Amino acid sequence: MTRLVLTRLATGIITLFLTAFFVFFAVQALPGDVAAQLLGQDATPEALEAMRARLGLDQGVWVRFADWIAGAVRGDFGTSLVSGEPVAAGVWSAFANTLIIALPAIIVGVAGSIWLGIRAAARRGRATDSTISVLALLGMSIPEFVVATVLVLLLAILLPIFPAVVVQGPSASFGELAPAAILPAVTLIISMAAYIIRAMRSSAIDGLATEYATLSTLKGVPRRRVLWRHVAPTAVLPVLPIASINVAWLLGGVVVVESVFNYPGLGKLMLDSVSTRDLPVLQAIAILSALVYVVANLIADLTALTVDPRLRTYGRRARGGDTPTPGGPPGHVDAPTPHAPSGRPDQEVTA
Repeated sequence: MTRLVLTRLATGIITLFLTAFFVFFAVQALPGDVAAQLLGQDATPEALEAMRARLGLDQGVWVRFADWIAGAVRGDFGTSLVSGEPVAAGVWSAFANTLIIALPAIIVGVAGSIWLGIRAAARRGRATDSTISVLALLGMSIPEFVVATVLVLLLAILLPIFPAVVVQGPSASFGELAPAAILPAVTLIISMAAYIIRAMRSSAIDGLATEYATLSTLKGVPRRRVLWRHVAPTAVLPVLPIASINVAWLLGGVVVVESVFNYPGLGKLMLDSVSTRDLPVLQAIAILSALVYVVANLIADLTALTVDPRLRTYGRRARGGDTPTPGGPPGHVDAPTPHAPSGRPDQEVTA
């Protein structure tokens, strides 16, 4: 397990470095002169040269890249070309605002989606399954801005319960942003949950069709126990990568949703930086988004190791000749087919 975690950490560090490399040189390849952009077209050549020297543009590109990487490691991404304030302060403030809508969406969306997916699989072919599947399909088909617009029409205009847009700035407190953050959070939950529900339903159906689950049911083990104790932990494993991608998508700043609600989060900051060509801010947002993806994937891997111990011991069992049973519960390995137990009829089947 330690080796696996170290491998994932090394892969994450390489991913961050490559992201920083491509982002930096992509910014350097953009047309235009940053000094002329800051000083205007009427600036004298002497003023332009002085501004380039102050920004470090008179140095070689590799020297600037090394200085930028060193600063990024320390959390120093330079100064905003628009506001003149440190980039890190503005980016972290916007990221904190994004967390206000992302964390509730993650907790409610992921947990609720897994529960709904398992419930739909357990009632396959019934009204519950059909209802959940249709709603999930609608959630996958409707874009985020349409969901946001419908919520605004229903809950902010027809029924003025929540604010339609956020009027507070990036420096607003949690208490000021909380009422206006409800509709963006609900939009994110609807948009994210649909994919996880579909994946969890398919995975749980496959788990219920395995030999172990069928045999346990035939031997009298309650179906609820088979579903939640044995099928669910194994069925959730293929869903973890999908959930981690959605979590990273949320924490990286949801541009469309934050734009519709004028929410002062990371996505809104990125759009504003694009329109004003604030390149240091864009670089910092790109690195932070990559970091979020790396951390989310690492957490998904660690969660998979916790849920299914077979992933930790697979290499040792493979060398010893035992392999995990695909349909069995966590920790189960191949063994001779068990005979009917002689005890109580509801005795759990083990191998």
